[in-house]
Amino acid sequence: MDSPVRIAATDAPDQPDRTPELEALYRGFAEELLVPLWTEIGDLMPSQPASRALPHRWRWRALLPMAEQAGNLVPVGRGGERRAIALANPGLAGRPFVTPTLWAAIQYLNPREDAPVHRHTQNAFRFVVEGEGVWTVVDGDPVAMRRGDFLPQAGWHWHGHHNRSDGPMAWIDGLDIPFQYYGDATFFEFGPDEVDTRDDPALSRSERLWAHPGLRPLTHLRPTPATPLLAYRWEHTDRALAEQLAMEAEGYPATVEPGHAAVRYTNPTTGGDVLPTIRTEFHRLAAGTSTGQRRAVGSSVFQVFDGTGEVTVGTERWTVDRGDLFVVPSWHPLTLATETGMDLFTFGDAPIFERLNLEGRA
Repeated sequence: MDSPVRIAATDAPDQPDRTPELEALYRGFAEELLVPLWTEIGDLMPSQPASRALPHRWRWRALLPMAEQAGNLVPVGRGGERRAIALANPGLAGRPFVTPTLWAAIQYLNPREDAPVHRHTQNAFRFVVEGEGVWTVVDGDPVAMRRGDFLPQAGWHWHGHHNRSDGPMAWIDGLDIPFQYYGDATFFEFGPDEVDTRDDPALSRSERLWAHPGLRPLTHLRPTPATPLLAYRWEHTDRALAEQLAMEAEGYPATVEPGHAAVRYTNPTTGGDVLPTIRTEFHRLAAGTSTGQRRAVGSSVFQVFDGTGEVTVGTERWTVDRGDLFVVPSWHPLTLATETGMDLFTFGDAPIFERLNLEGRA
């Protein structure tokens, strides 16, 4: 077979002298599918993380109309399964990946429309940006979806969606598809064409059991790898952030930095991240706040839930407003600023790197 390996002798100062013997050796390496470290080390082992992903911003005012148009043109059914439109990072060669480990997409469901049931090994969540009236049904448990709600979905659970309302609804999907794809770890299975219940309770069974602060059912004392709570409601998130800023104003150290309140969504059985591979948080910047610079191994995606501000990622700087999304690749410095106040939802791959003890920061 033709070898895919190509090795070129060069006159670079850190390479061996370019001779006919060396070129013959390199041809032998290629024929035997061998690659010498000394020609690759700069790419494989850079002095600091050098992500192929690039900083980028997606405008909600452009995304939402195209999702609405897709709602008119593209049916939901077997094949595509979901009317989900993925964010493609400009540095990842057109793949539908927002970073090398993360997937982000806008999903759109028309009035009275169903998305069929399936399951997959990828860990996922939904964060609701616009509207209400959709229930996601997870292993038979109907979970209401409303603006500001965060709904985690651990891998390998049956789930489908149905819109009970007369209006469309859009939300953000986040998954670890690229991580599992590159690791050859993906499984997917079709389920029924329709969800198995049309019930529309205000509270899911998971919430009735788990959504009581500081209280745990004695029937479920063992830790679970992912959260059993299927909905983290906006009213709780909003109240927690408001109280942090109120306590700061009273002189108590309740915020991560002046004017910057933040919470992390956690698994009530462990206190750790809601999903094994994904960390999710919500940040609120008070009016007139500028953050310190943050830089971390691993990548993250932000969505502006409300307000406006200015974002700097590496050398890129944008003005953002409600619904806009932007990506922070690994080791790119991030700063945020707002004159009027800004709320941001964010998710990232930090749990992967922390488990590998690779979470270097500066």
